[in-house]
Amino acid sequence: MFERLRERFEGILSLLRRKGKLSEEDVDNALRQIRLALLEADVHYKVVKDLLSKVREKALKEEVLSSISPADQVLKILYEELVGVMKGGAPRLSSSSEPPSLYMLVGLQGSGKTTTAVKLAKLLKKDGKRVVLVAADVKRPAAKEQLETLSKPLDFQVVGGKTPFDAVSSGIRLAKERLCEAIIVDSAGRLHIDEEMLSELRELEKQFNFQEILLVVDSMMGQEALKVGSAFAEAVNLTGVILTKLDGDARGGAALSMSYVLGKPIRFVGVGERIDDLEPFYPDRIVSRILGMGDVATLVERISSVVEEKKAKEIGKKLKKAEFTMEDLLEYLRQMKSMGPLDQLLDMIPGFSKLKRRFGEVNVDERNLKHIEAIILSMTPEERRRPEIIKGSRKRRIAMGSGTSVQLVNQVLKQYEEVKEMLKKFSKGGGKIKLPFV
Repeated sequence: MFERLRERFEGILSLLRRKGKLSEEDVDNALRQIRLALLEADVHYKVVKDLLSKVREKALKEEVLSSISPADQVLKILYEELVGVMKGGAPRLSSSSEPPSLYMLVGLQGSGKTTTAVKLAKLLKKDGKRVVLVAADVKRPAAKEQLETLSKPLDFQVVGGKTPFDAVSSGIRLAKERLCEAIIVDSAGRLHIDEEMLSELRELEKQFNFQEILLVVDSMMGQEALKVGSAFAEAVNLTGVILTKLDGDARGGAALSMSYVLGKPIRFVGVGERIDDLEPFYPDRIVSRILGMGDVATLVERISSVVEEKKAKEIGKKLKKAEFTMEDLLEYLRQMKSMGPLDQLLDMIPGFSKLKRRFGEVNVDERNLKHIEAIILSMTPEERRRPEIIKGSRKRRIAMGSGTSVQLVNQVLKQYEEVKEMLKKFSKGGGKIKLPFV
């Protein structure tokens, strides 16, 4: 996620940190590089211009240039302004005083709208709400069947109709009959902006009282996403945006530009293909990742969704203190399938991107997680707590006990040590992770 932009920012900030004090020329040189990095990331030119103008004004103040750590002060300013650009909305959807609440998703075909409808329904279900899904795209072949297939494992009721208006009306009737609190309408989508489609959405908005109308847009479209968003914003009263495929977005142009240009907050982001891979959008967390500072808050939330609260707090403390053991690693691996791809989780750890550049990719093939679990289980409790004591004879015993090889045992130990080394390197005083302005 945003790999290119993060690498560019880390390089620019690293150069600034090499200077004891910053001059106006130093700041301007850095801002020129940041401007180029943002434009290459397909960020809208107006966003870049306004952002850097604010950063420059604040960065050239005397208290910044003459501070003990001016580079960190510039980073703080950049962080705050980027958060301001990437406005996020309320993490919870607004509700009607008289259930059911009605939500409509709009967007182009291929943006992930139907999948997002089910993901959003799953989020509402976690909040204790019963949900009805409405297939309102009556022209796309098998649109209702697709929604039913995706919804089947979660046991959501899917309603259709001869017209979009019939479908929504049927959904409202069913929701009232079954005392459901929410209805999600998967509206018509086309490959391109279509006036007939927009007209249909206008009529739906007039006829029904939607609590939220959310635009679903593919983040990998870059600035094209802004054109799409503008067309929908002119047609209906959008209350927010859902960005899909953010996990595959190496540039970040849409995420950095959408709210600023449209004036609509980003509410949720899709970060994977699984039904659970829809998250509330928090600008401060995304900016932390872009600036290479990690995202421990989201990491702990991911963990807490699959482990008890007490355990989640313990894991969070250990991550911050860089004190995790092989026993903790085993716990992580057992929860991995529920929490998402390993590379996503590791990228949330502050400084992990620097570790990858120093040591190369730190990969654990998820297909081999069972082998890794078997290796750790073959260790004694003492070996799990103190892996440094595992030498030749112990490795052979562990390999034999786990049905693997000494080579694989070595790989697991190496990966563990690399992550441990990274956490030590980017820790300061009392084991706390060093954030530039904390």
